[in-house]
Amino acid sequence: MNIGVFDSGIGGLSLARAIESAMPEHTVIFMNDQQHVPYGSKTPAEIREYVVPIFEALIARGCQVIVVACNTVSTALIGELRERFSVLLIAIEPMVKTAASLTKTGVIAVCATPRTLATDRYAWLKNTYAPDLTVIEPDCSDWAYMIEHNQVDDQKIRTRIEQALTQNADVIVLGCTHYHWIEAEIKAMAAGRAQVVQPEQAIVSRLTQVIARLA
Repeated sequence: MNIGVFDSGIGGLSLARAIESAMPEHTVIFMNDQQHVPYGSKTPAEIREYVVPIFEALIARGCQVIVVACNTVSTALIGELRERFSVLLIAIEPMVKTAASLTKTGVIAVCATPRTLATDRYAWLKNTYAPDLTVIEPDCSDWAYMIEHNQVDDQKIRTRIEQALTQNADVIVLGCTHYHWIEAEIKAMAAGRAQVVQPEQAIVSRLTQVIARLA
């Protein structure tokens, strides 16, 4: 089976590789949008214009399932995209539910793009799974750009993580696949003080279930 993986930039490549490793019998086709990345400050209308042709291209290449490995697209447009396309779309979104189940301090930090944090879907996740928790949202607005252009500023990232830790956050959610590329660094910064969670393995498990039903 052909499995499509889409992200705005290189972030989703790590998820595509995880899928390839877990499912070598399938063909993973990764597409991104280097022309318009990052999406974090774009409007939903702009993002829609960018992603529809890419999804059409993945379907034209025989993808029966598309993993939307972009939190910004998933939280802003997944309902509309599911109505538009007949193939199965597996959405990635910030792991607020998981973080809420793990926290002992009642404080979690969600590292995500401004567009993701502004969506109704993200608000729903917080209201549903973390209504009694303190949710810190560090300013990560330039992280995707730094990662995409190989200009990672460790001190800038450390400052944001430290701000969350000093507010007693004991779970840090990586709510953008770009941030998976600096996961090791963030884990080192938070060592002994907070867990760091991201959804790659959860998506692989979900994809395994979906493919089993299609077989």
